[in-house]
Amino acid sequence: MTDRVFLRGLALDTVIGVYAWEREVRQRLLVDLEMAWSIAPAAASDKVDDALDYSAVAHRLRTFAADAKFALIEKMAEELAALVQREFGVTWVRLRLCKPGAVPEAHDVGVIIERGEHPR
Repeated sequence: MTDRVFLRGLALDTVIGVYAWEREVRQRLLVDLEMAWSIAPAAASDKVDDALDYSAVAHRLRTFAADAKFALIEKMAEELAALVQREFGVTWVRLRLCKPGAVPEAHDVGVIIERGEHPR
């Protein structure tokens, strides 16, 4: 399957960081997400029930992040990818999670991970 559904620039407000002050404030992370998903059924039927509900994915990621408290962005990326695969039946996910402003000289920093069977 070569089809992919994506979300880009989704803002997640969460508690993240290793410093004491970071454990006391909410910070904004940005996530880009690509998910392997055949769009053929939705393309054939033109019915939303046959599509991956990217609005539901976005809502679930925001809800998860709102309740999360991680020290490392790496851990949060793993948990987000696992959540998407588990709860939405996605076989492959590519997730980019970044923390704007973490390094003053850089626009943002973060990680990019891929989990599952890579789409062909």
